[in-house]
Amino acid sequence: MKSSLLHVECVSFWHRLIHSRSAYYPATNLRRDSSRHFNRFRAACQSHMPTLTETAKPSPVPRPSASLVVVNSRNEVLLVHRNPQATSFGGVHVFPGGNFDTKQDSSLQMTAIRETFEESGLLIASSSDSSRLHDYVLDEARKSIHAQRTNFETFLTEHHLTADVSSLLPFTTWVTPQSAPRRFRAQFYVIFLPASSSTGFSSGDKSERVPTHDGGQEIMSARFLHPTTAIQAFREDKLSFMPPQYYILSTLCDILEGNENTILQRGKIEMLSRGAFGRMVINPVMLPERDAQGRQILAYEGDEARGGPKGRIHRALGIPGKSGFKGLVLMRNFDIFSEVATLVPGESTKL
Repeated sequence: MKSSLLHVECVSFWHRLIHSRSAYYPATNLRRDSSRHFNRFRAACQSHMPTLTETAKPSPVPRPSASLVVVNSRNEVLLVHRNPQATSFGGVHVFPGGNFDTKQDSSLQMTAIRETFEESGLLIASSSDSSRLHDYVLDEARKSIHAQRTNFETFLTEHHLTADVSSLLPFTTWVTPQSAPRRFRAQFYVIFLPASSSTGFSSGDKSERVPTHDGGQEIMSARFLHPTTAIQAFREDKLSFMPPQYYILSTLCDILEGNENTILQRGKIEMLSRGAFGRMVINPVMLPERDAQGRQILAYEGDEARGGPKGRIHRALGIPGKSGFKGLVLMRNFDIFSEVATLVPGESTKL
């Protein structure tokens, strides 16, 4: 019905336009112009009907969620490979995380810690005594919590554990575009394993507890990779990412140089977390035009296409696919330590 009405309005507009021009153009020229352009105009209207109709649909409310960027002493980051059959981000490599659960979580920090435990086996918690839980206890709890048979915080209390929420460093928030059928407001956190009293593993190749998948329910694999290695694997089509993961990994590449985590590197991450960057809320907007290589342009807050200063670039280029984006490139021509708060005056918490 809406498409039909839109078609009628387009045709009606055309006839009104022709009528208004009749006073200025000879009748012969008017008929020639009409026959030449009317079909093209009608086709243009019809081609835009689905888009215009879709924008009239109410956009889903973003679900609160959280992800944890776990960095070990070797500057490797924990990545999990989602099951290709998953309803959201199937086949994509992401940081462990998931939706806020009112029955399980008291905060988004707890969501990030619980989901990391469920998806990889890493339990970021401190013990009030010197005892250490056996692997089989952790494995059984992991399955039971995922299946909603056990409450996560109850499990922690029963085993004298306290989730290390104070070690989590906010590292941007991402909101899914309004056109997406499923939307999330994802809070990302960074944590350095040596900074917390972690129960579980600390690296992929030398550890107390090796990262594992969850039996394929949601995760196919879990492993640590250096950000530079992960980006290179992405360029070789060995890994797949969505824009938030690519953005954060690219940012970490510039800071976590080498294979040994340093106090200076941690200090830089903590500085970003405490500043405007850590509070930054990114709402990607896909621009109608593409670049010369046919890639979609995702404009972020502060970009000149989003009302930012002329010449200010904050965007990503890429081709969306079934499992993540292909050929992603991050374009950002400002200093993330000092210029984030100035991109949009008066909107420091949104960038």
